[in-house]
Amino acid sequence: MQQFKTIVTGGAGFIGSHLVDRLLTDGHEVTVIDNLSSGNKKNIEHNEDNKNFNFLHADIINKEEISEFFSKIDWVFHLAALADIVPSIQHPDDYFNSNVRGTFSVLESSREHHVKRFIYAASSSCYGIPDEYPTPEDAEIRTEYPYALTKFLGEKMVMHWGKIYQLPVISLRFFNVYGPRSRTSGTYGAVFGVFLSQKIHKKPFTVVGDGTQTRDFTFVTDVVDACIKAADSEVINEILNVGSNNTYSVNYLTELLSGDIVHIPKRPGEPNCTFADINKIKTLLNWEPNVSFEEGVSKMLESLEDWQEAPLWTPGTIEVATKDWFKFLSK
Repeated sequence: MQQFKTIVTGGAGFIGSHLVDRLLTDGHEVTVIDNLSSGNKKNIEHNEDNKNFNFLHADIINKEEISEFFSKIDWVFHLAALADIVPSIQHPDDYFNSNVRGTFSVLESSREHHVKRFIYAASSSCYGIPDEYPTPEDAEIRTEYPYALTKFLGEKMVMHWGKIYQLPVISLRFFNVYGPRSRTSGTYGAVFGVFLSQKIHKKPFTVVGDGTQTRDFTFVTDVVDACIKAADSEVINEILNVGSNNTYSVNYLTELLSGDIVHIPKRPGEPNCTFADINKIKTLLNWEPNVSFEEGVSKMLESLEDWQEAPLWTPGTIEVATKDWFKFLSK
């Protein structure tokens, strides 16, 4: 396989660190750019002795600090972003700076140094509460909160740079990615981090609403494979969904994890279902997911001890943490 010089922004984060592992395994050179505001150096420290690995502790917003590292780079994977709904409501300026201004900085650095491929990690949250399931890429955009909006604005810039400056771009809209190292910080983080911590501490799973809502849970190695296929293809200027080709209820997840449950109020702005139409990526990139939901959950349980330090959420702490969610998103 041909060796490429690559940059992964946000490479110390959940998805980014798995992408770094895969790129190094495939023999590519990798420079990680991460300010460690949400990423964790532990996610990539096992690569420090690899001669093809380089880490730059920097903020992507500071173009003058990062631009020189884009010289002679083949592939750029832009994953750096602030996540979480509630903090984006409380601090929209931080999210605009990271997810919009930061994306501008990475785009301009890539354009000025003529990178050969630019892959953007977009979010399925841009669809909001869609009318159609599975949801195709041309569905109406209905952002429900600042995080979703800033990620979509980033995508709009990426596609614009592809159109105006002929930067070879692809935007991948990720659906409900889970796997080892997934984020546990932030205000009531992703469901797996919440549930696995509760399981370790023998506490009931806090199920939102009646638990019949479904999510397109997509295992991280499948998402990484989509990123690699996108970079290694001739496809440009496309927006592609990345999902599991199915959707699974939260109740089914609690069955697989095995434990008691307690119900908490349904939250505004959340869809009853997320379900990606992945026909486009199947056709253009010959990509499809390989890890079944049951297999993925089993892998999570195998690494259960890794969640020992994750925050332990209770109905009471969740109520306090999400009060602004209800305050600003309730219709």
